[in-house]
Amino acid sequence: MRLRRPLLFLLPAVLSAALVGLPSAPASATPPNIPDAATAAARLGELTVAAESHGDTYDRDLFPHWITISGACNTRETVLKRDGTNVGTDSSCYPTSGSWYSPFDGATWTAASDLDIDHMVPLSEAWASGAWNWTTSRREAFANDLGGPELWAVTDNVNQSKSDQDPAEWQPPRSAFRCTYARAWIQVKWYYDLTVDDAEKSALSTMLGTC
Repeated sequence: MRLRRPLLFLLPAVLSAALVGLPSAPASATPPNIPDAATAAARLGELTVAAESHGDTYDRDLFPHWITISGACNTRETVLKRDGTNVGTDSSCYPTSGSWYSPFDGATWTAASDLDIDHMVPLSEAWASGAWNWTTSRREAFANDLGGPELWAVTDNVNQSKSDQDPAEWQPPRSAFRCTYARAWIQVKWYYDLTVDDAEKSALSTMLGTC
């Protein structure tokens, strides 16, 4: 298995320590390290094309999340703080105020309960694309990765509509975001050395064509 760069398992704690200490943060709604379209296209070409496997052995509990990142804040709460505007939290780090822009559909929300934290590459998709062969610690790093474009704060019912589907089966309802979506999806698959199937690769190539 290729190792692109050291796993970011420890980075979330370092990164979020600064984030959670702030009373508010500017909205980004965009996780870090999304490649440009040309880089994404090159990385798509590097991905191994293979049929998915081991899907019948998937269990969400095999990807431990949400883990504690800093103090009382877990991964979900850290993403909400990272991607929101004027986010206030209680002593348990639950967001009590703020606003969040969901790039998948263009909606803005003022209640954290209206948001899910989406795994760009769903956990079951990762499992069937190679994560079945990972250690538990690597799956935990994947499920809580704040160092790349894996975790997104998005409208809850949009995330539920996506479920565990890949881009050949589901794409964001906001068409203007599909370029970014493809670039982020490719980056996650490339970084974690996951495979793509034929239909998924074709859909991603078409989405990059909108960039």
